[in-house]
Amino acid sequence: MNKCKRCFLYEIAGKEDVYAHVLRTRELLAAKDKASDAVYDKRLAICRECDSLLEATCLKCGCYVEIRALKKDATCPLKRW
Repeated sequence: MNKCKRCFLYEIAGKEDVYAHVLRTRELLAAKDKASDAVYDKRLAICRECDSLLEATCLKCGCYVEIRALKKDATCPLKRW
């Protein structure tokens, strides 16, 4: 059983295949649609502190936060970013 509550896919053992999807999605996004690395990292830092983050999933919308945060025009369902 995974005991990590506020973690991301790349940190969860056994989720490497899912995190590979995050990396592939990032690769496929057009540059004009992709959040900068700085914006992406800032978003994930905010998510890490959120009580709605559970094992890389946002409990408010059900998304994997690492994928949602990739897109430049994406927003947090709690309006934190």
